[in-house]
Amino acid sequence: MASDKLTPKQEMFCKEYLVDLNATQAAIRAGYSEKTAASVGCENLIKPYIQECIQSLMKSRVDRTEITQNKVLMELAILAFSDLADYLDIIEDTGAIRAKSFKEMEGNKSRAIESIKEDRAIKENANGDSVTVYDKVSFKLHSKIRALELLGKHLGMFVDNVKLSGDVGLAVRAEDMLKVYLELKSGAGKNATGGQ
Repeated sequence: MASDKLTPKQEMFCKEYLVDLNATQAAIRAGYSEKTAASVGCENLIKPYIQECIQSLMKSRVDRTEITQNKVLMELAILAFSDLADYLDIIEDTGAIRAKSFKEMEGNKSRAIESIKEDRAIKENANGDSVTVYDKVSFKLHSKIRALELLGKHLGMFVDNVKLSGDVGLAVRAEDMLKVYLELKSGAGKNATGGQ
């Protein structure tokens, strides 16, 4: 098994890497020096036995949490394809708008609701009974645009193509080239003669 080959720091690195998938930060949290964390993190990620351990830990996490790519995509789809008609009814006789109760919403539609706010004013009438004189409920859905962007990226729909153009000029004076040539030539001669 891959974990048999791991040092304690490498094993900790694998576990910490799952936190944010940042090799440098995982190395720091695993106890490596901050100065060398970036290079150590990169080196660790290319070692086959560390890759195997990380994959094993990721699989264990998926099995434990039951969070799969499919579940995430289905949740994004609920947000991306939400429709106000799933949440509101228009009363034909009066044209008034009525919010549906959660029981009236189909399936998982309520999961697209980000927040609900209620403003209510209650007064006491002449009989001493509480009477609602003002009641307003508002709700906000999660961003459809953001959910659609994430789904589109997953499907490879939005590929950023960056075009670079321009000239890169490098001016070197002949005197400078000659100077470098002579330095290299004299350095090569010193090395060949034992540093004289």
